Formats: sequence, C-alpha cells, structure tokens
Amino acid sequence: MTRPSESGSTYAAAGVDIEAGDRAVELMKEWVKKASRPEVVGGLGGFAGLFDASALARYRRPLLASATDGVGTKVDIARRMGVYDTIGRDLVGMVVDDLVVCGAEPLFMTDYICVGKVHPERVAAIVKGIAEGCALAGCALVGGETAEHPGLLGADDFDVAGAGTGVVEADQVLGADRIRTGDAVIAMASSGLHSNGYSLVRHVLFDRAGWALDREVPELGRTLGEELLEPTRIYSLDCLALTRTTEVHAFSHITGGGLANNLARVIPDGLRAVVDRSTWTPDAIFQLVGQAGSVDRLELEKTLNMGVGMMAVVPAGSVDVALTTLADRGVDAWVSGEITERTAGDAGAVTLTGDYAA
Repeated sequence: MTRPSESGSTYAAAGVDIEAGDRAVELMKEWVKKASRPEVVGGLGGFAGLFDASALARYRRPLLASATDGVGTKVDIARRMGVYDTIGRDLVGMVVDDLVVCGAEPLFMTDYICVGKVHPERVAAIVKGIAEGCALAGCALVGGETAEHPGLLGADDFDVAGAGTGVVEADQVLGADRIRTGDAVIAMASSGLHSNGYSLVRHVLFDRAGWALDREVPELGRTLGEELLEPTRIYSLDCLALTRTTEVHAFSHITGGGLANNLARVIPDGLRAVVDRSTWTPDAIFQLVGQAGSVDRLELEKTLNMGVGMMAVVPAGSVDVALTTLADRGVDAWVSGEITERTAGDAGAVTLTGDYAA
C-alpha cells in the first residue's frame, strides 16, 4: 500500500515553499529592527503590528492619514538587473510622500511582497530597502506579508505594495483652502524618474531604441540600468521641517500624471499656478527618453516628473526661509512659479510657460 506522503498532494508540490518563507523572515529581521519608533510595541512575527496610540495624546484633535501605493513596472528593472535592495525605498517614497502632502507625519508602514517563488535572500533584500526607506522617512515598519504565487507569477517575478499611516493636527491640515493669490510655488528636485512612467520608459528605451541595461550612457555618467534603478527621493522629513520653520499652504507630490496634473489637485477654484519651465533643467534621462522615442514634450510632461519630485506652495514672505531650510537639508529647491487669479481664458488650474533651461 502506498503511503499518503508518497502519493498525496502537498503545499510544496503545488509550488509553495514554507521553509523558504521562514528563512526570508529570519534574514529580514535585522533590517526591520532598524526601521522602528519608540511607539512600536512587540516585534516581527505577530499577526498584526502594534503601535502605541497614546503617543497621539499630545494632539488636540489628531487626524489619521492613510495612503497606499506600489512602484509600478520599475520592479521589472530590478528583476532584470538582479538588484533588489533599492526598490523598497521607492515604495516608501511613494507612500509617505503622499501622506506628508496634507501635513501628516508618517508613523508606520506595512508592506506586501508577492513573488512567484520565494528566494529568501531576494525577499530580505527587498525588505532591507523598505526598512532603509522607513528610516529615511522617520516612520516604522511594523509588519508585512510575503505571498508566494506559483503558476500566476514566474519564478523570478515579483511585485511590491505598501500602506502607511500618519497623523496631523486637524487645524494644521494643508491643502487648497489655504492657498492665496501671490503665493510662491517652490519646486524640489527629483532624484530622477522616481517610480512613475516606467511603462513608457521601458517601451521607448528597450522596445524602440533597443538599449541594454548595461549600456554606458555618457550623458548619464553611468549605465542605463543604474540610472533607471536610482531610488525615489523621500521628502517627508524635509516637508515636515518646512512646516516647522515657516508657513506652508500646500504640498504636491509629483507622481503619475506629471507636474501639472498633480499640482492642480491642490489649486482651489478661481486660482491657478503659473509655473515657469525656464527655472530648471530636467535631468538628462528625461531628454534621452524624449529623443529615443520621439516623445513630444506634452506627452513627457503628462507622464514623467521632469525633474521635480515635490512642490510647496508658500506665502511670498516665506520663500527665503523655505529655501534656506531645504538647502540646509541638502534639497535642491527653487521658486518655479506663483499663484494668480484664474481668468475665463485659462485652460486649467496649472499653466506651464517658457522652455526648460539648457
């Protein structure tokens, strides 16, 4: 008689390796410990992350802010490069910088990593990047999930997503209702493409131009793959520093949809932001994508950040302090425009003028 263990189906036979998952958890523990805050209760291994909410008692009326995101098809670059310890910083940036737009301090994050096959060192490397990103953002990584989906994903395929929670005082929420005519628009430089528009970038550079990831690109000063994997800049602590040192009316996180579409989300009815392209020069990667794919400027601006990752709208009298604060924190920033009255002939809430500086 055949024993059940010899003939019966098992989870491992279906492609799920529980032991590999356990190994991944052990490898990531040291990194998770580095992404903590005093309010975190317990450690890795529970069914839920715990955060001491009594820390919110100092607020008069605390509002919790929540955001969730992924990094899109940038994961394909990481997979093809075999580099997994940076993509997590992209994930954190996409989440926490959405939180800080309303003035919220990011408190904690959880992550979700979906793989075709668990490679423990690879999963641990992804979590390492997430933990490093959380440390840069001043928030804790309180938990996560690694899911193995054989048959749905290839053995080397993976995707990442995350969710974050922050807190802001109710009467300090930033947004459109604070913006006034005469306010200045401050742009903060991006570190490159960040994590948006990679479907266009991959189509242009790989499918049309036929470039390889190991191609040395003189304009970039490094290989194409190194440029495309440059982590997203995380602005949360920089933005919070601004709110402590001077008056801020609004922030806008420049992600999918480009500068104009994202800035428009915080511009109130009756006003518009006039942004002058001549105040900055986009990094070389943006020009390369445009040239390699014959992509016109409007399409690039609708898809990519064009060198600006975050924008702040501040009173004109706050500009000097704001720029000094950002410079002291190592953030390249400049006045890129102003808020004006919207007239009947204006096409929308944001108008881009001029040409980019050479």
